[in-house]
Amino acid sequence: MSGQLFKPNHEGKKTAEEILAFFKETGAFLQGHFLLTSGKHSAQYMQCARVLQYPWLAATLGQELAGYFTGDKINAVIGPAMGGIIVAHEVARALGVKAFFAERQDGEMALRRGFTFKPGEKVLVVEDVITTGGSVHEVLSVVKAAGAEPVGVGVLVDRSGGRADFNGLPLRSLVQMEIEVFSPEDCPLCAQGLPLVKPGSRELRG
Repeated sequence: MSGQLFKPNHEGKKTAEEILAFFKETGAFLQGHFLLTSGKHSAQYMQCARVLQYPWLAATLGQELAGYFTGDKINAVIGPAMGGIIVAHEVARALGVKAFFAERQDGEMALRRGFTFKPGEKVLVVEDVITTGGSVHEVLSVVKAAGAEPVGVGVLVDRSGGRADFNGLPLRSLVQMEIEVFSPEDCPLCAQGLPLVKPGSRELRG
């Protein structure tokens, strides 16, 4: 593994190829047979926790993502638990604003732990990886219900193939990847008898 990953380095803007190298060299880019949050299957998966475990890389990625929104007069950054917590923290640090996270309560995404927005505050929603963007949509609803104004969406990895749409809000990503996904009934990996892994829990299915 390259020694440069273990040194703080915030000099210069990173290319998508350089950022993707961080994921590959930290083992965050996985290959196998994975069950996605959407219920679909994939042969590849981005386990962002493996790159975000290095604080200097998390800070670098946060700075890079924040760079897309520096002129937007943002008051706060929020991400969904768990994957968006560190991303929100580092993007907010780079922008010099508050960092929040939303979490599930009784199955619904909600603001907890005393987090509140002032009416009309401009809020950036961030996430580590999106495929369908379902969690981001939920957080956007939370922000609106709290009386704040979502102004954009930022993600480390967009694997939606350009199909994610957040009601016209600008979407910015550090890496875009076209990763093929399969419905469970048409999955060639299932047909091969490969164990199905739910990332994060290492739970095997099928």
